Amino acid sequence: MPSTGKFHRQLGLADLTFIGLGAIFGSGWLFAASHVSAIAGPAGILSWLIGGAAVLLLGLVYCELGAALPRAGGVVRYPEYSHGLLLGSLMGFITLIAFSSLIAIETVACRQYAAAWFPALNRNASGAPTLLGWLVQLALLTLFFALNYFSVKTFARANNLISIFKFIVPLLVIVILLSHFQPQNMSVHGFAPYGFSGVEEAVSAGGIIFAYLGLTPIISVASEVRDPQRTIPIALILSVVLSTVIYLLLQVAFLGSIPTPMLAQGWGRIGAMFSLPYHDIAITLGVGWLAALVVCDAAISPSGTGNIYMNATPRVVYGWARSGSFFKLFARVDANSGIPRPALWLSFALSVFWTLPFPSWQALISVVSAALVLSYAVAPITVGALRRTAPELPRPFLVRGFGLLGPLSFMVATLIVYWSSWQTVSWLLGLQIALFVVYILCKLPQPEGRSKLRQEVYSSLWLLAYYALIILLSYLGTFGGRGLLGHPWDSVAAAAVALFIYHWGTRTGLPAHLLNLGSEDD
Repeated sequence: MPSTGKFHRQLGLADLTFIGLGAIFGSGWLFAASHVSAIAGPAGILSWLIGGAAVLLLGLVYCELGAALPRAGGVVRYPEYSHGLLLGSLMGFITLIAFSSLIAIETVACRQYAAAWFPALNRNASGAPTLLGWLVQLALLTLFFALNYFSVKTFARANNLISIFKFIVPLLVIVILLSHFQPQNMSVHGFAPYGFSGVEEAVSAGGIIFAYLGLTPIISVASEVRDPQRTIPIALILSVVLSTVIYLLLQVAFLGSIPTPMLAQGWGRIGAMFSLPYHDIAITLGVGWLAALVVCDAAISPSGTGNIYMNATPRVVYGWARSGSFFKLFARVDANSGIPRPALWLSFALSVFWTLPFPSWQALISVVSAALVLSYAVAPITVGALRRTAPELPRPFLVRGFGLLGPLSFMVATLIVYWSSWQTVSWLLGLQIALFVVYILCKLPQPEGRSKLRQEVYSSLWLLAYYALIILLSYLGTFGGRGLLGHPWDSVAAAAVALFIYHWGTRTGLPAHLLNLGSEDD
């Protein structure tokens, strides 16, 4: 059993920025373009702008938290600091689902693209793997585990090298496809053939929000960053801004390079015609070398992201265990390497589990996106609550205009979850409500902790109401629901619910005398 030690501060601005960009640029850019085009047509460009703005808003919120409280596994510890163990436990569970499944989805993406050269890896056109394909995924997961087992610097060096290559290929794709750009594609069936609802749906179901969500790994390694108060905010903002520019250019290049006759029957068939978007469009245009390069990058880009989340997930597990609401075994750091190795073993096991029973990339995308957004969404309420209850907390990075940006960021996150469809919302949020009840039932037999439990329930009731109201709206609305509440009024109602819940949540944080903000060495 590893001895208890401390994290080593070895990561600088370049390392942290590459972690952010590397986490963002995984399988999302390789698959999203054709899905977005099929759902929204040329108006999918607006979807990328909405996604970038949403993640930038949440990123700014995390800048304040990450600079003020640089803690390992901070993404699950911040809700605990502001509202207690109950909220921290719920966020820990949803974040563990999101992060561990994301490791798996990146290996699935590698295998699906590799099947362009090795058809034996895919069982059918849906992208499901053969046994050989699954074994390839397992080998990749094992490699990620090994890279993260020995030291943080080994992981960072591997990530920096991968990141340099993984950006060269998207830039080449942009240049080559823009040289085949056909302006008429942007209006052949109208700029927004499916209206604004298509733009909204593309943000969640098209893979856009999934493609953007790579900020939490930056927060998760906060205890291993040199000068975190300065480094974390800069790395977060740089990651979001640079990725938004590249994603926009990639989408524009893809839309414009499709041969116009192929659009005769509309944009809806583009997803099936270009299931591997940049590989398939390169073949269509006769640029075989670019198609080969894209397949090479398809093994590298998702691998880099999977490696990053294999690094971040153990920090989430560690942070959850440190709070006392998860098994203490996982709150241990190896004294020599500074690696939370028990948590790394659990992360590896969960990532393997998510590859069963052999899902495709598209089958996982909605659930992973919604889970990731939920893990982000509580941050604005945590910041608002801590501003009320811990005004004296040093905040090296203070978000200006938070009275507007706080509720706005929570509303945007809520809409993204709502747009992910009834099928995803019902089981994901329903599971959280069930866990809320299970937590209370497990704590009730402990008489000495009932007064603390009452406070935790009081500070977390807003989350229970939030989940229940969003499930109800999803059932009544137009995104996979019954359609009883028409568009856009269903989205307006979801935003109104978010505004109400935001103010409720920020006003029911833990009282100042119960706050325990931990230590920077955690």
